[in-house]
Formats: sequence, C-alpha cells, structure tokens
Amino acid sequence: MLKNSAENPQGVVVPPVEGVAGGGTAYGWNDAGLPGSDPPKGSIDPAEAPTADLVHVWCMPSTANVGPQETPRHLEPINLLAARNERESVQIALRPKVSWASSGIAGVVQVQCSDLCSTSGDRLVVGQSLTLRRVVPILGVPDALVPLDLPVSQITLLPGETSAVWVSIDVPNAQPPGLYEGEIVITATKAEAESASQCLGKDEKHRLYTELRNCLDTMEPIDGKPLHEVVERSKSATTSLRRVLLSSLFSEFFSDNGAIDMMDEDAISNLSARVKLSLTVWDFILPTTPSLPAVFGISDTVIEDRFRVQHGSDEWYEALDQHFKWLLQYKISPYFCRWGDSMRVLTYTCPWPVDHPKSDEYFSDPRLAAYAVPYSPVVPSDVAAKEYLKKEVEILRTKPHWKKAYFYLWDEPLNMEQYDSLRNMASELHAYAPDARVLTTYYSGPSDAPLAPTPFESFVKVPKFLRPHTQIYCTSEWVLGNREDLVKDVTAELLLQNGEEWWTYVCMGPSDPHPNWHLGMRGTQHRAVMWRVWKEGGTGFLYWGANCYEKAKVPSAEIRFRRGLPPGDGVLFYPGAVFSSSHEPVASVRLERILSGLQDIEYLNLYASKYGRDEGLALLERTGMYLGPERYTFEHMPIDVMRGEIFNTCRP
Repeated sequence: MLKNSAENPQGVVVPPVEGVAGGGTAYGWNDAGLPGSDPPKGSIDPAEAPTADLVHVWCMPSTANVGPQETPRHLEPINLLAARNERESVQIALRPKVSWASSGIAGVVQVQCSDLCSTSGDRLVVGQSLTLRRVVPILGVPDALVPLDLPVSQITLLPGETSAVWVSIDVPNAQPPGLYEGEIVITATKAEAESASQCLGKDEKHRLYTELRNCLDTMEPIDGKPLHEVVERSKSATTSLRRVLLSSLFSEFFSDNGAIDMMDEDAISNLSARVKLSLTVWDFILPTTPSLPAVFGISDTVIEDRFRVQHGSDEWYEALDQHFKWLLQYKISPYFCRWGDSMRVLTYTCPWPVDHPKSDEYFSDPRLAAYAVPYSPVVPSDVAAKEYLKKEVEILRTKPHWKKAYFYLWDEPLNMEQYDSLRNMASELHAYAPDARVLTTYYSGPSDAPLAPTPFESFVKVPKFLRPHTQIYCTSEWVLGNREDLVKDVTAELLLQNGEEWWTYVCMGPSDPHPNWHLGMRGTQHRAVMWRVWKEGGTGFLYWGANCYEKAKVPSAEIRFRRGLPPGDGVLFYPGAVFSSSHEPVASVRLERILSGLQDIEYLNLYASKYGRDEGLALLERTGMYLGPERYTFEHMPIDVMRGEIFNTCRP
C-alpha cells in the first residue's frame, strides 16, 4: 500500500490525454513545484547539494500512468503487501527541479537499492527478488519496462519531464513470512563521464597503463608462493582492476545511461534522497498452477521475420523456447500461432513434436495451466496430416497432463462455410480422441444463416449449433457491452454439467471505458479485465496476440503497431534489441497489470473459498474496486483495501 499515493497535493483535476482512450495521468499538465521548494541558483555541483534540492522524488502505485508531465507529490514511505509466489510492483517518479548538467539534459541521477531484510535475517535479494526497470514511453504513453543495472544504475533526466522507475519484488514460494525493509537511494551526480571518455588525455592513459601494469606485476610471480600471499596479491590486483573499470574510459559499458559514479558512503548518507520500502510477506502461497487458464498467442511469423530465423531451424526452436519460458513468469499459458485462410489458425504451445522429450517438459510444467495442441504438423514432414493427428492424440491421451490440452482450430468463424469447416475438423479429431477439448472463439452466429431473429439471440444459440464439436465456448466481452445480466443468457445455453466451459476474450473491443489492454487506458482499466472475468464467472481467458506488431527484418527495428487496430492491441511486450543490446523481451506496464489482475483472482478465490462466492462479490462492491464494466475504481486505494481485507480475514 502506498501512503497517500493517489492524492494530489494541490487538489487539482488532471486532464486526460487528448485522442487516447482513458487518459492516464497528467499528460499536457503544466509543471507545478511543491510548496516550500526553493531550488538553488547559479552553477550547481551535485556533489555539494542535497539531491532533494535538485530533484522531486515521489512514489506512485503500479496502476498509475506516470507521464512526462506528471505533477510532483510529497515523498512518502512505500508499504506493500504480498503473498508468497506473488509479484508486487510500485513506481518511483523523478522530476528535475533545476538543471545541473549541460548538453540539453537536466542531469543524471544514480539509483541504488538494497536487499530487503527481516529482523530474523531473511532477505529478498537485489537482482533476484528485487528488480528495477525504466518506464519508457511508446507513442508518448508510458509502457515499455527496460531493465536497469543492479544494484546501481544511472538515469538521465530531461528538463521539465518526469521519469519513472518500475520497482518489482518477486516473493519466492519458500520465503518466510514477515516484515522486510530496505531502501532505494537516489543521488544526483555529475554527467561529464561520457564526454571524458571521448577525450582521454595522455596523463589519464598513462595512469590506466600503470594500473594495468601493476596488476600484471602483482600476479605474475605467484608460482610457489604461500596461499595467504597469493590471496593478498589477488585482492590487490582486484582493487586495481576495479579502479580501472570504474574509470571514465569504460563509462559507456556500465549502463545504457552512462557511467556509474560510485560515491562514498558519507556522500550518499548526507546528500541522497532515500525512499523507504517495507514489504509484508504473509502466509498465503499463490498456486503454482494458476486457477484461471489465461492463454495468450505469440505470432511465430513475427519472430521469424524480426529475428531472421528460418522455420524449423535450431535458431527458430531457440527463439520460441526463450519466449515460452519468459512468458511463464506472468502466470499465463502461451501458445504460438499462425493464421491461414478465412481465419483458420494453427496453434501450438510446444514447437517440438509430442514424442520429443521437450514436449513433456513443456506440458508438465506446473506453471502452465493449459496448452494448445496443433491440428497438423508445425514443421512440415513426410507424415500425412491425418496420421500426424492420430499419433499425436494417442500419445498425449496417455499423459497425466492431457487434461490441460485443448485444440484451437478456428478464430471467430463468421459464415456457414467457416462453421462447417470447423465442425468437420472437430469431427475428425473426436474420432481419434472423443475427450479432446476444442476451443472456439466467436462473437456472432453464421451471418448467412441466422440462428435466431436478432444478432444477440443468434450469438447465444451458437453452443447448440456447434455441439458436440466444441467444448470451450470462448466469447467476446464486446458482445456483452455493459450488460452483465446477459451473462446468464450465454451460460444458460451451455451444458456445464457435461464439461462444457465458458471462456472470454478481448481484442479490438470492448473500447473505453470498458476494461481492455489498449495503450493509454487507465491502469485500473487494464487490471480490471481480470476482475470482470472473476465477477462474471468465466473459467478461462484468451488473448489473440502478445507480439503482433508490424513485421520487420531486424530485431532492433522500430516498433510499429498494426494499422486498423487500437494502439497496443495485440502487443504486450517488445523485442529487447529495440532498447539495448539485450535479446530478452521487454515487458509492457500492461503485461505487468495483467499479472496483477491474475494475482487478484487468486486473492478473491481464497476469500470465496472461506466465506463463499457471494461474499467475494460483495467485497468487490463494498471496496468500490469493481462493480461492472463501466463502474470500477480509477484510483489504486480500493485495490489495497480489498487485498488488506483478505489479508486480515484469511491469514492463519
């Protein structure tokens, strides 16, 4: 929980971003300093001025869209609550009061964080449990989360602009409950290191040469020396090498933002701004296998084009494997996909065939709640498609994880021809595996053969039309609009007692103000997608694409959203090479909020298991967190109230 995190110290109403749904926070707003701030005048040496006199530092919740013109708040301590196997995040906002550097920047700040420690000596370690990422705007909206070096990194601040650091804490399953405390230290520093490395003088070169020569002289004559002397020589050489590496010559390699100026402890203590961070870890473990199967598509053709890997090559398998493993941390179940004619879709969670050892490794992973099985070979082979399908299901049906399998054959069929094709494919599959689950996404019945007098009635009758060729009926939230009462009309047509399931999805719609994951929507609007799923009673969720930006031929190419789609639709993470030399994907703030929403479901399930589902629904309403698709909180506080209530009533 953030103390006073959502309060505006001046009580002003912040206008939304023009032309971007949902508005976010404070875009286009004029800067306003906090009362009592009196920035220093004249030439400024950050080594002699308190950082608080140079930079506004304050904290914001993970649901805030911290834009370039975010208004400063007072700095308050951060107090968070997390279960085990949960990630909790918060933001630290930075805005220069004055400029202390040249070259068009306001200045550089060093960000340093400590481990979080409990009184019993347990730790949440920086770089393992605690990570920092820079929030980078996409189309002017804060979205990409670019990793920062740990435990120390630097951030360049621009005049008149607010920057944000996204702080995440991952609590391991076995972490002992208790109160963990630490701090994040912000220190204004000089920014001349980069220019110094470009004009290294003869004296500096000679100093570096002497340091390196001394290292060599220290370590070369060690044969036959006593162990204690070898240790001492190693320590001496290490100290010299560290001095060399911290010189301005190598500043560009320390972080993407410049050199690390390792200030001494006294300077940090006297001049830095300190953000106190407390985390209460409680004795509830989020299930390793998510309660709600949330299946998200990854376009394999986008990966092939951007990373220039040939379909079926070793590099291709490696690229897909990296994406699969990276996405599991978000409690979603990835599937790879490629579209064919008329929205026929080939979907598969594991690129390797089912008789390959990697198949069992993928499908048995307890973090995976559901997996897609391909209808035909993923990589072309000499085996006929029917024989491939038959062999595939024969093997999988013998496995304990078969209950997680589904077949996603067609995306949003629209007419009788497409519906008939889907039914024929499902009939062939069920001839080999009568218990196979077929998932079908849809938002209407066949347009050329109405199933009922009105479009909505026709939509409701789709299960009767598709039965027994579909077991998971996955409907668009867009169809329901703001009419939650229509949910019972949809579910009334399902034979839930016979194992049929109702899942939902979002894509281009629904639009603002309904929950969705478009760029520029409010943070609570992103998180509320999963609140809606829980309240409506869906037992699974599908999202069509997480990397479906425009194709490119190099990994570092600029990200372009697809034309005709709302900004951000189909894109939840970015290629790391766009932002740095890293090849690891870069998450969006929207993906982090999806994770938070899925974690909220586990909290609500815990509460409902103890007090009943009706009480869980009452809690959503009582806290004001979520009442319906047009009635949910815009502020973060009700989320903390809900989580705190569950903590207080459900802890042992």
